[in-house]
Amino acid sequence: QVQLVESGGGLVQPGGSLRLSCAASGSIFSINDMGWYRQRPGKERELVATITSDGSTNYKDSVEGRFTCSRDNAKNTVYLQMNSLKPEDTAVYYCNANVRADSRWPFVDYWGQGTQVTVSS
Repeated sequence: QVQLVESGGGLVQPGGSLRLSCAASGSIFSINDMGWYRQRPGKERELVATITSDGSTNYKDSVEGRFTCSRDNAKNTVYLQMNSLKPEDTAVYYCNANVRADSRWPFVDYWGQGTQVTVSS
């Protein structure tokens, strides 16, 4: 099994910054894409940012230029640096990783438990 453990959420004022981390552990042979999704109150879960194993990134339009997704392949960890935060960024943020536990097995999506980010004055 694979576990994703997130950290770094909290309460921040508008214009502030937070950094989320997500470490994957367990039976890992290789990790393909990693990323972050969020679920705002009353909304469906949406993609925030993804990063491939070679570092190519993709962002939701509304966070482009404010958020930066990065990863440390040696630590099986993905990060989300969030700057210039806005109240509309308030959400539960979920980490995602596409993991292969064995060379003979297919890639499977795993999710973290979610971390609350609240942007408010």
